[in-house]
Amino acid sequence: MQNIPYNDLKIGMEAEITRICRPDDLYVFANASGNLNPMHLPKADGDGDGKPESVAPSMWVASLISGVLGGHLPGPGTLYHSQTLRFLGRAHAGDTLTAGVRLTAKGADRHVSFDTWVKNADGARIVEGEAEVIAPDRLILFDASDVPGLTVQTHRHFDRLLELAEPLPAIPTAVVAPEKPDALAGAILAAQHTLIDPILIGHPERIAEAALAEGIDLTPYRIVEARDHALAAEIAVKMVLEKKAAAVMKGHLHTDILLAAVLKRDGGLRKGGRRLSHVFVMDVPGLEHLLMVTDAAINITPDLQTKADICQNAIDLALSLGIEQPKVGVLSAIETVNPAIPSTLDAAILSKMADRGQITGGLVDGPLAMDNAIDLASAMTKGIVSKVAGRADILVAPNMEAGNMVAKELTFLAQARAGGLVMGAKCPIILTSRSDDEKSRLASCAIAALNAAGNLE
Repeated sequence: MQNIPYNDLKIGMEAEITRICRPDDLYVFANASGNLNPMHLPKADGDGDGKPESVAPSMWVASLISGVLGGHLPGPGTLYHSQTLRFLGRAHAGDTLTAGVRLTAKGADRHVSFDTWVKNADGARIVEGEAEVIAPDRLILFDASDVPGLTVQTHRHFDRLLELAEPLPAIPTAVVAPEKPDALAGAILAAQHTLIDPILIGHPERIAEAALAEGIDLTPYRIVEARDHALAAEIAVKMVLEKKAAAVMKGHLHTDILLAAVLKRDGGLRKGGRRLSHVFVMDVPGLEHLLMVTDAAINITPDLQTKADICQNAIDLALSLGIEQPKVGVLSAIETVNPAIPSTLDAAILSKMADRGQITGGLVDGPLAMDNAIDLASAMTKGIVSKVAGRADILVAPNMEAGNMVAKELTFLAQARAGGLVMGAKCPIILTSRSDDEKSRLASCAIAALNAAGNLE
C-alpha cells in the first residue's frame, strides 16, 4: 500500500473499493463493537417474524468509507478529523457494496475534505456524507500482509447438515448402554431434533439414574432390558437384522464390545467382505467445505486392501451427504513416491486402483502431504497437477495414529467440530465421545440419518 501525501493531493481525486458483505463480517463487527442486536446476526430472528434478517449494521457499512480513506486516498498515515453520515438504505449479508470518496477541498494544517458514499450493486447510494481528515505529510509504504487474518468460529457446514436431516423421518436407532448422563442425553437430544427414534438397550435402573441426573422424561422412549453390555450389543445387532432399527448408536460401553457384536461372522452386520472403518466428518472454521478424516479410530495399521475399503467407505458416506465426486487425498509425509516410505507406495497404488475402477464414486490421488492436500497454493508451489491436491474433501491417513492426531489437532487447535460414523456395515454406526459437545453429537446423528436415507434410495 502507498499513500498520497498532502502536497500531492488535487481537488477532484477519487477512489473506490468494492467488496461483498459476508455473514462473517457481521459476526466480527458484533464482537468488536459489542453491538449484539439480533437484527444484524445471520442466524438470529431479530424482529420475531421467524426469519433471520442479516441486516448489515449501518456503522459497519459506513466503516467501508474509512477503508478507502485509510487504504487508498489519501492512504496510510491518514487520520480522521470528522465524518457526517446520512443513511439512505440498508445492506444485507451477500450484498456487493462500493465505497468511494472524492476530494473537495484542501485546508490548513493538512486538513482535507471529501464527499463520501457507499453504493449497492444497483448504484444507489445507501450511505453518504462528508469527511474531513488530516492527510499524511510524507510518502508511506505499508505491507498489508503484516496484518493478522481472522477466522470466525462458525460451523455453518454442520448447520447445513442439520437443516437437511431434520425434515427426514427419524431413523429407528438402537442405542447401546445409554447408562451415563452424557450417553443418554446425546441420544435424547437427537430425538428432540427428530433425527433418531431411540430404542434404549441396557440396564434399566442405570438408564433411569442417568435420566434423573439429566432431568429427562423417559416416558416417550422404549427401553429394552440388557444387564450386560455384550448382550446389549447383540440385541442391537439383531434389531438391525430384523429391520427394527436402521442405525446403531454407542452409549457407555467399550467400542471393542460393540464392534465384536457387529463383526460376528454369523449374525453380525458385516457388509460382504468389506472392512469397517471410522470416518470423522469435520467442520473446520475457515474451510469452505466439510473435511473427512479416516481412519482414526478402528484400523490400527491397515494394509493396502483395508486402505482401499477405507477409501470406499469414506466416498460412500460423502456421496450420501450430497458431495458430488468426492476428492480423496491419500496422505503421507511427502507428495512423491519413495520406496523407503511404505505409505507413499500404498497411496500411489490406491490412486491407480481408483483409475481402474477398483475404487468408485470419487477421485483418489496420492501420495499427498497434509499441506498440499488441503491448500491449493501449497500444491501449486510444489508443481502438483491434480484435481485433488489443494481441494481434498477426504483425507486418508496412513495409519490410525496419524489419523487420530490430525482429527484431534483440527478439533483442539483449529476449533473444528467433529461428528462421524463407522462405515462398511449394513447400517451406520454412531460413535460419540464424552468430550463431544451438543452440536457434534447432533451432527453425528444427522450424518447417520442422511446416510441411512441415501442407502434407502
